[in-house]
Amino acid sequence: MEYQSLLRGSARQRKLPSWTLFLSVCAVGIGGTFQYGYNVSIINAPTQHIHNFLNETWTSRYHKKLNPDFLTFLWSVIASVFSLGGLCGALIGGSMAIWLGRKGALLMNNIIAILASILMGISFPTGMFELLIVGRFLIGINSGIGICVQPLYLGEVAPKHLRDGMAMGSSIFLSGGILTGQIIGLRELLGGETYWPLLLSSSCFPAFAQLVFLPWFPESPRYLLIDRGDELSCVKALKRFCGSLQYQMETEDIQRECFALDGEKSKKPWQLFTDCGVRWQLITVIVMTVGQQLSGINAELHSWVPYVSMTSIFAFILSFGLGPGGITNTLTAELFIQSSRPAAYMIGGAISWISFFTIGMLFPFIVNGLKQYCFLVFLVECALVAAFIFVVIPETKTKSFLEIKKEFHKLNFGRNTKEKETELYERRQLHDEF
Repeated sequence: MEYQSLLRGSARQRKLPSWTLFLSVCAVGIGGTFQYGYNVSIINAPTQHIHNFLNETWTSRYHKKLNPDFLTFLWSVIASVFSLGGLCGALIGGSMAIWLGRKGALLMNNIIAILASILMGISFPTGMFELLIVGRFLIGINSGIGICVQPLYLGEVAPKHLRDGMAMGSSIFLSGGILTGQIIGLRELLGGETYWPLLLSSSCFPAFAQLVFLPWFPESPRYLLIDRGDELSCVKALKRFCGSLQYQMETEDIQRECFALDGEKSKKPWQLFTDCGVRWQLITVIVMTVGQQLSGINAELHSWVPYVSMTSIFAFILSFGLGPGGITNTLTAELFIQSSRPAAYMIGGAISWISFFTIGMLFPFIVNGLKQYCFLVFLVECALVAAFIFVVIPETKTKSFLEIKKEFHKLNFGRNTKEKETELYERRQLHDEF
């Protein structure tokens, strides 16, 4: 009876996340995808006030009115430089996660956000719109790094049975950032003519919050053991994340992956394109990322709508974030082992930001051409991605990263592959049998 009670207690502990695990999701999310969603949405509200600021600054500086076409160009630069910064952030986020660790990269990323907030905040009193452009570029870098490193951290610290639930933290904070930005951007709050510089500089508050809370949580256990070889710190981190009864199972899983890697170093993004062992995993990440970005969610973010339509837009964004919106980031962590995971997130992040920029440029033309039927384009795209998911992607629930990699073995090498072509690959896979 005592043994059965212990088993039941152990099972209950496996099902319930520890408070450290739950709070780490909050600490990581507030300075990660929350920043992305927040800074995407707050730029819409002060559009007209920024136009006035550009006109006044130009007239004061050059004693002539700003050409309307050049005004449109300057505004386009201010709005779109965020995407360019995000692309740059995605390209360096994986490398930062390797050099500084997942936690260290997130902490360092907040310095960029604070600097960006200062530059955007002082642009109006100094009369320098160039600072606004630089600030938007820097906050884009911050968002690009955050949206790359946050799901990487969460995917690595989550136990197998909680991985799906924890990964939803990325999309929940992203949606929360969008919603918060839309609300704070109302003209009754910080979206008015007087307070719009405070609105743009308010992104420093999530950065400060993460700098205060994140240091209390451990580094990714997989990073500690596989990348640094620090087994003691890995065990301490797992005990805090998983509890004293569950951590041994997670330790064994990480050790199996470490043994299978056999000292393999972290790969560069371009190396993944030539690695036949991750061919279909990489295709999956690209298709899923493009599918998510072109699903219609970003078309909503590129328009500021009247109050009557706001409720519908909020409902759409929240249902996307609380629904399947976070699966893409989770899947990227699951499809790749430790040596390939940071590079995969760099590729996925770059594709995401390019898609985000593309839909921002093309959607106005789609609206002009198709009018009220403009979202039929996204319906077709979603149907194609759904077919790809059904045919290609295996179920990953409760499976280890090595087990998931085995699922893609036949897709990557084919059923009739010669032994010589797969000998090295299969040698690594055999380690998972122990």
